[in-house]
Amino acid sequence: MLDIYLKNRHWKFYFLLIAIIIVFGSILYTNNLVGKLANEEVKKIELWAEGMRSLQLNPDQDVSLINRILEQNETIPVILIDDDGNIVDHRNIKLPKRNEDEVLKKKLQNMKDDNHFIEIDLVNGKNFIYFDDSSLLKRLAWYPFVQLGAIITFILIAFLAFSYSKSAEQNQVWVGMSKETAHQLGTPISSLMAWMELIKSGEIDPQLSLEMAKDVNRLEVIAERFSKIGSKPVLKFTNILDVLSSSIEYLKKRTSGKVDFNLDSVDVENAVIPLNKELFSWVIENLSKNAVDAMEGKGSLKFLVSNKANQLIIDVSDTGKGIARNQFKTIFKPGFTSKKRGWGLGLSLSKRIIENYHRGKIFVVSSELGSGAVFRIILPLN
Repeated sequence: MLDIYLKNRHWKFYFLLIAIIIVFGSILYTNNLVGKLANEEVKKIELWAEGMRSLQLNPDQDVSLINRILEQNETIPVILIDDDGNIVDHRNIKLPKRNEDEVLKKKLQNMKDDNHFIEIDLVNGKNFIYFDDSSLLKRLAWYPFVQLGAIITFILIAFLAFSYSKSAEQNQVWVGMSKETAHQLGTPISSLMAWMELIKSGEIDPQLSLEMAKDVNRLEVIAERFSKIGSKPVLKFTNILDVLSSSIEYLKKRTSGKVDFNLDSVDVENAVIPLNKELFSWVIENLSKNAVDAMEGKGSLKFLVSNKANQLIIDVSDTGKGIARNQFKTIFKPGFTSKKRGWGLGLSLSKRIIENYHRGKIFVVSSELGSGAVFRIILPLN
């Protein structure tokens, strides 16, 4: 399972890297093309200026070719002014029916600000041709960014749709698994209860009957837990310290004596919160069993409860082998496990119980390989 998640992570990284290369390649190519077209437009304006210069210096020459040159500019906005700054002529500029002069002067000022002009030397002075990029060139310059925006929007919509579909599919899997597990456990529980009644009626050691009763009760708790995963559980105001104490006592009797359990609280004014006791104790058991495995049955497991900003915080710390930082989020995914045995559902179920049913959060606060790990559970007080 670990290899699968690592491969998926690498695949996503390579996909993102290729997408970034394609996008930047498209932008660079388009910018290079825009630069070349801009140079071509400047050459056209220079040719246009040369035609005007030739026409004014020698009016008696054949003007048919020059007129053709002048008329070829159908896209580049140009404004011709004289030495005194008066507008002599303009081309390819759309003007409103009202305030034409003001709009034209504003357009000229914008061209002056961009410093796009060509000087024409004449017999009686100088003229200046100010010009701007054509509308086609401007659209082409914006094209890669529009394209990038469209691609990002499409990818985002596709990602959200895929995530929603995947989440819905996972929910169906969880519900189906939970209902089936509850159904499968129901039959042996019923049989064990029948055997208990037979044992109670005979001359058998009462202690045996008591232990069987505990195990049957345990099976009933497991069945109830799984059945609640498939439906919204009822939250009741419960003292969380009592639940933690009960869970720890249960775990102590079934764990190596080399594991030291500690429960402590700091500034906890109100330990009574909306809680589903059965499901929350399941979370504590999952965290504890993982910690015991990480410590290889020997070490210290601490539970620290604190109150902050109208929230109850439970830190579960161990002295195990730790978790790599790049796995802090991955460990909560269904099927992820670093063990040779196991389904990798414990932490995923815990996350679902805390976040979906108790409106809380569960995450790894800190961990280093070889130095243990600290899990944090945050629950609202109301």
